[in-house]
Amino acid sequence: MPSDLVCPDCEIVYEASPSEPWRCGCGSPLEFADRPLPQGDPLPLHRLDTSDGLWTFFEFLPIERHVTFHEGFTPLVDAPEWNARFKLEYVLPTGSFKDRGATTTLSRAVEVGAETVVEDSSGNAGAAIATYAARAGLEAEIYVPTDVKQSKLMAIQRAGARPVRIEGSREDVTEACIDAVEGDRGDATEGTARATPYQTGEGWYASHAWNPAFYAGTMTFAFEIAAQRGWEVPDAVVLPIGHGTLFLGAYRGFARLNEAGIVDGTPRLLGAQATGYTPIVGAVDGEAVGTNDGETVGADIADGIRIIEPARGDEILTAIEATDGDVIALGADPIESALDRLHRGGFYVEPTSAVAPAALEAYREHGVLSADDDVVVPLTGSGLKTL
Repeated sequence: MPSDLVCPDCEIVYEASPSEPWRCGCGSPLEFADRPLPQGDPLPLHRLDTSDGLWTFFEFLPIERHVTFHEGFTPLVDAPEWNARFKLEYVLPTGSFKDRGATTTLSRAVEVGAETVVEDSSGNAGAAIATYAARAGLEAEIYVPTDVKQSKLMAIQRAGARPVRIEGSREDVTEACIDAVEGDRGDATEGTARATPYQTGEGWYASHAWNPAFYAGTMTFAFEIAAQRGWEVPDAVVLPIGHGTLFLGAYRGFARLNEAGIVDGTPRLLGAQATGYTPIVGAVDGEAVGTNDGETVGADIADGIRIIEPARGDEILTAIEATDGDVIALGADPIESALDRLHRGGFYVEPTSAVAPAALEAYREHGVLSADDDVVVPLTGSGLKTL
């Protein structure tokens, strides 16, 4: 039976169904009621059967595998010129780390009997959800900004999904999508103490920001890093933050491994946002790097993280505090410089992928990281998506 959903704040439990709410009536994101945590010593990587990709870690996942391309176990490669190791998330089936969440989210959709999935995205998540919906044989509608990259729009269309282009900000796209998901009914209990946003309209909300199934997938990023390193965690992981789906996935994954006694401790999680879209930086009074009066904002190049209100912002702040982490804002210049350097080094990634490597350099320059710290950095999206 599919796991029910529960609100961590008010402890209300919602039954698994195609019309389950996409968040609690109190406004909090929901989590799975089931929280599997295997015990015992893990196998070394050379003895693990990784042919199922990230589903190798099924014992940690509160979802049954239904929709997969055997994604996962992306390469963890040395990058001596950066004095770090890069995890090549851009080699996943649709060219971004969002495939981690797409396989678990669409598997959840199949579990609960959804027939149509609906998502809002700046591009990568939409392409991933559309592709995995096609694999599952489900209809998909993807709400995107009007300025979505043509390559990402075509990926959505060619998977048979229906793109819905929305004028305005990224937040306007989300609002239009939620209106469609809730349908004419809107808040199911409007006028009562708790108005719960049920999925009663065009389909099941496969939100990469709100749906806990997505984070079940992104936490396998941490499992893989640990396995690929002989079940030892690095000193730090540097990641981009938009909605924080990979950042929170890393936090959840390392925390679960530590709780299970599989690893000793958790790495520092160091985030980066692009200037113009820095809600987490503002919340912690963080630093801005490479910004000058009149300079193009960093988000103009890093369009994949143009998020003003992360759905799980409080959780991101908790993850930063719990891991002795940090977050900085980057202007366009350091991101563009890092992108050029990545391309010259053979890492053909999209511009948003340069945010974390640029942040790595900034953290070292400011003494947050030392030269001999053991650091992992994900490269999150393929440069082929910019064509």
